[in-house]
Amino acid sequence: MATRVTSARFVGRAAELAELESALRGAAEGHPSLAFVAGDSGVGKSRLVEELSHRARAFGARALWGDCVDLGEGELPYAPLLGALRQVVRDGDRALEELPPALLGDLGTILPGLAAEASEAQVPQSRVFEALLELLEAIGEVTPLVLVIEDLHWADDSTRHFIRFLSRTICSERLLLVATYRSDELHRRHPVRPLVADLTRDPTNRLIELPTFTREEMQEQLEDILAEPPEQELLDRLYARSEGNALFTEELLAAGLDGRGTLPPTLRDALMLRVDQLPAESQEVLRWLSCQPAMGHGLLAAASGLDPVGLREPLREAVASHIIVALPDGRYAFRHALLREVVRDDLLPGERMQMHAALAEALERKIEEGHKGAHLTAEIAHHWMSAGDQPRAFAASVRAATAAERVHAFGEALTLLERALALWGRVDNPEEAAGCEHWQLLARAAHAADMSGDAVRQEALLKRALELVDEHDDPRRAATLLERLQRAQWNSNRQDESIETIDRALALLPEGEQSSERAALLAARAKSRMLQARFNEAAATARDALEVARAVGDASVEARALNALGVSLGRGYDDTGIEVLKEAVEVARRSGAPDDVATAYVNISDLYNISGRTREAVEAVRAGLEEFRGVTRAADWLSLNLAEFLYDAGDWEEAEAALPAAGRRLVGTTLMNWRLMRARLLLGRGDCDGARHELDLVARPGRASTEPQFVGTYYALRADLERRCGDIDAARAAIDEGLDRIEFCSDDYVRITALATRGMRVEGDAGQLARDRRDPAAERVARERADALFERVQLASQPGGPIEAAELATAEAERARAHGPDDPALWAGAADMWDAVGRPYPAAITRWRQAEALVSAEARDEAATVAEDAIERARRLGSEWLAEEVESLVTRARLRLSAGAPEVGEETAAEEEDPFGLTTRERQVLSLVARGATNREIGLELHMAEKTASVHVSRILGKLGVRSRTEAAAVAHRLGMADTGAPA
Repeated sequence: MATRVTSARFVGRAAELAELESALRGAAEGHPSLAFVAGDSGVGKSRLVEELSHRARAFGARALWGDCVDLGEGELPYAPLLGALRQVVRDGDRALEELPPALLGDLGTILPGLAAEASEAQVPQSRVFEALLELLEAIGEVTPLVLVIEDLHWADDSTRHFIRFLSRTICSERLLLVATYRSDELHRRHPVRPLVADLTRDPTNRLIELPTFTREEMQEQLEDILAEPPEQELLDRLYARSEGNALFTEELLAAGLDGRGTLPPTLRDALMLRVDQLPAESQEVLRWLSCQPAMGHGLLAAASGLDPVGLREPLREAVASHIIVALPDGRYAFRHALLREVVRDDLLPGERMQMHAALAEALERKIEEGHKGAHLTAEIAHHWMSAGDQPRAFAASVRAATAAERVHAFGEALTLLERALALWGRVDNPEEAAGCEHWQLLARAAHAADMSGDAVRQEALLKRALELVDEHDDPRRAATLLERLQRAQWNSNRQDESIETIDRALALLPEGEQSSERAALLAARAKSRMLQARFNEAAATARDALEVARAVGDASVEARALNALGVSLGRGYDDTGIEVLKEAVEVARRSGAPDDVATAYVNISDLYNISGRTREAVEAVRAGLEEFRGVTRAADWLSLNLAEFLYDAGDWEEAEAALPAAGRRLVGTTLMNWRLMRARLLLGRGDCDGARHELDLVARPGRASTEPQFVGTYYALRADLERRCGDIDAARAAIDEGLDRIEFCSDDYVRITALATRGMRVEGDAGQLARDRRDPAAERVARERADALFERVQLASQPGGPIEAAELATAEAERARAHGPDDPALWAGAADMWDAVGRPYPAAITRWRQAEALVSAEARDEAATVAEDAIERARRLGSEWLAEEVESLVTRARLRLSAGAPEVGEETAAEEEDPFGLTTRERQVLSLVARGATNREIGLELHMAEKTASVHVSRILGKLGVRSRTEAAAVAHRLGMADTGAPA
C-alpha cells in the first residue's frame, strides 16, 4: 500500500513548464498573453499549473486561481473569475483603490461587498468585462499576475466570452492567463473547441498539449510515492495499464494494487475501488457531495438529514483517504473532478433525483433565510431540473435568469430563459409561475440575447414573440416588439430592412398618437436616417419624436431624439445643432442614460470640427473624456474623436498618443474607426505599407457600411494611398465606388465634398502625367473626369461652411492642374483658406503645389520661398513624404533656399552637364523608362543584363528623388529627357 497518494516531486514537463515561465517573464515585461494547457483526464494539467504558481510566487508574481463548475449547462456566471477574485476582495487589495467608482459599481454586481452601490442598470456585458480588465490591470501594476482557470471545458458562457474579450483587448498589462481543459471532453460541437482554435491563431497566445508520462517519468513518479525504486514487474504492469496517465497510476497504488492482481479495466473502475474501501457512512457522504461541486457542513447536514455531529467521522475518513479535501472557505470537495464523476455516475436514477430534490429544498431554505446571489438561484434551478421536477425547475429557471441579469450575465440568463421556454408547454399555469405571458418571456430572452451581443438569436426570439401577438388586436404590443426587432436588424448590417420594420411598426399605431411606443419608434427612425446622413428627413422625424416624448414625459426617448436632431441641424454651420446637443446632454443625465450623454459629447465635438472650429472640438471632447474617465467604452470613442481633431489641427504626436492602445476593447465600428485613424496617421507620415495594411483589414466592413462617416473616410484614404503609389486606375476606382455609395440619398455634403476633392487630386496627377508622356487620349480622360468631379464639388459645397469652401478652392486648383497650365494663384488661395480654418496638412500640400506651379511659370525666387515654407510645415507635422517631395522639387528645379543652398560656382562639372548628376548611360536608361520599357527590354536595347538594368533604374530613382518608374518617366517627359536621352 502506498504511503501517500501523490508524488511530492514535480516529474517531467520541463519543456512545458519552461514555455509557461517564458510567458510569465513576457507578462512581467508588459507583454500579456494567454496559455491553454490541454490533456486527457488525469494527465497532470493541474500539477503543472500548481508548479507554475509556486515558481510565479518565487519570481515575485501573484497567482490567482479559479475553477469552472460542472453544473448543468454552465449557468453559474463568472464561476472561476469569482473564485479567483474573492481573495482580492477579502484582502481589500490596494489595487481596488485605484479604480473609479463607476467601475467599482459594475464589479460590485458580481463581487458582493466590493462597492457601496452596485450598478443596477442593465448595461451590456462588455461593461463588466471592462471593469474586470481594469481590476486585473491594476493588480498587475503592483506585481505581475498569473490568473489560472481550471477545467475550461465546464466554463460558463460569461467566462468563455470574457476570455475571448481578454485575448482581443490586452496590450501591455502584466498578465498571464492560463486555462486548463480536458481534450478528451471536447466533443465536435463543444464551445471550447472553436474558442481555443480562434485564440491560438494569435502568435502571442499558446496551446500546450500534455502527453502521458514516459516510462522513465513514471518510474520517477513511483519512486517518490513508494519512497523506493519500484520493482520492474510493478512498473511494467502499471505502465501497461495506465499508459502513462499520472492520476490512474496514483489511484491504482492508492487502492492497494501491487501489480500482482487483476487490474480494473478502466480508470473509473480503479477510482471506485478506493471509494468501496471506505466505511458505509463515508460512502454515503461522498454520494451527497457528488451532487454539488462543493458543499459546506451545514448544507450537507440539511440536505442529507444526517446528524451534523455524526458527519464528522465520515468526513474525516474521506479526507484521510485523499478522496475529498477541505477548501479554505470551509466547504468540502472531491480532490479530483474524476472522483466526483465516478461517484455521481454510480448513483441509481431514483437515488440521484431524490438527492437533487433535497439539495434544491435545502438551498431554497437558504434563500428564505436571506441568502441571495446568482450562483445560489442557478444551483437551485439546476437541482430541480436534475430532480425531474419540471414545474419547480421552470419557476426556478425564471428566477435564476433574473438573478443572472442583475449581475449582467446575460449569456447565462439567456440559457436559463430558453430552458424555461422549452418547459413552457409542459407545466400547468406557466404564466402564473413565470409572472408573465409567453410572448413576454420570449421578449425577455431576446433582450438577454441583445445584451450578450447575439443579434441573430435576438431576432429569432423576437419573431417567435411576434407570432404570438395579433397586430390587429394588440397593435401597441406588436409595435414594441417590432421596435426591438429593427435594432437587431440594424446591428446585423441590414439597415434598409431595419427601417422597413420601423415603418411597419409605426403603421400599427394611430397617426398622431401620444405614447412612449410611438416616441421610441420615431426616435429610432430619426437616428437611423441621421446615421445614413439623410439629415432633412432625420430632423423632421426627430422633431416628431421630441414632441411625443415630451408630451408623455419619456426623458430617455427625448434624449435620443435630441441627439438625432442636433446632428441633423448642425449641418447649418451655426450653433443651433450644438445647442440642441447640449440640451441632449442635460436630458440624458437626468434620465440616467450615460450612453446618450457620451453620444452627445461625440456629436458636439464633431459639429465643431466640421465647421472649422477644431480647437473648440478638442475642448468639447476633452470635457467628455473627463466625465467618462474609467467608463472605457465611452472613453474609447471620445479618444478616437480627440485623435481625429488633433490630427486635423496638426498635432500628430498628440493625436497618436490619444488613440486607445492597440487591441484594447476595440470591436465593431470602434475598431473600424481606430484602424481608419491609424491609416490616416501612417499615410500622412509616408508609411504607405502600414497604411495599406490597416485599410486592407478594414476593407470589408468599410465597404459594407451604409454610414457615410465610414464610407467616405475609407474610400478617401484608399484613393490617396493608390494615387501616392502611382496606381491611377485603382485610385479612380476607389473614388467612383465611394461616391456612388455615399451620394445615394445622402445629405452628408462634408464627406461628398472631401471625397470628390480627393478625386480631383487623382485627376490632377493623371493630367500632368499624360502631358509629360504626350498622351492626348489620357489627358482628355483626365480633363473630362476632372470637370465632372469639379461639378460635384461645387454642388456639394454650396450649402457648406469654411471647410467645404477650402475643399472647393483646392478642387479648382486641381482642375487647372488636370487641364494645364497649373495656376499658382489658385493654389495660393486654397492654402490661405486652409490656414484660415487651422488645417496645416492640406495647407502644406497646397503650398507644395503652389511652388510647383511657380516653377512652371518661371517664378523661381517666389517658388523657392513657398517651397521653403512647405518644407518647414511638413517637418513640423512629421510628414516625411511631403518634405521629401518638396525637397525633390527644390533639387530638380535647382531652387536656392534662404539657407544652406550651394552657390552657382560650387556646382560640379557633372552637375553642369546634368542637373541630377546622371551619367550618359543612366540618361539612356531613363529615356527607355520614359517610353515604358521593362528592365528586360532595356537590357535587350542597350546590350546589358536585366539585373544590370535594374541597378541602373534604382540609381536613377535615387538621383531624381522619386519613388517609382512612373514618377521618373514624368520627370523625363517634363524636362525633355525622354526622346533622346540628352540632358535638360
